[in-house]
Amino acid sequence: MAKISVCPWWLGYFLINPLRRFLHNPAEIIAPYIKEGMTVVEPGPGMGFFTLELANKVGPSGHVIAIDIQPKMIASLKQRAERSHLMERIDIRLALPESMGLVKLAGTVDFIFTFAVVHELPDINSFFLEAAKALKPNALLLLVEPTGHVNADQFSAELVIASQHGLEVIDTPAIRRSHSALLKKHHNPVS
Repeated sequence: MAKISVCPWWLGYFLINPLRRFLHNPAEIIAPYIKEGMTVVEPGPGMGFFTLELANKVGPSGHVIAIDIQPKMIASLKQRAERSHLMERIDIRLALPESMGLVKLAGTVDFIFTFAVVHELPDINSFFLEAAKALKPNALLLLVEPTGHVNADQFSAELVIASQHGLEVIDTPAIRRSHSALLKKHHNPVS
């Protein structure tokens, strides 16, 4: 198995700093993709910089499944969700490094939001396979990777792997200091 290089839990406090909104405003980034009532999966939510906004956007009839491998990140996210009165919309899960554990969600997810996380995964192929299975036909995945950690060739390689699992690039939204691609699940995926 590949060595896992995850963001240290203590760095999560810097990532939820309100000043970060000047660089990455969660509401602006997710607004074009999230509608009330959706089921959204967010792998690697950390302490919930984007999670709380996702929960606001899906509304009371929606559902956000936030999956992380770090118990300390999850504990902080849970506290923040409770303080924001959004816990009833958020399903916070502890995952294994090799799986998001989405088997039971096959074909039920409307949107997957991956922000600065895929490059940290030990098996990118398994991630895209599991993501593609979880998504409904024609559902979307937003892949965003930081330019400081992922170069253009590495990002292209991620897109090739995604395409092997039936996820096609349909847009490349501009997100500061990031490589980004909006992927759509083919109706009949290859894998």
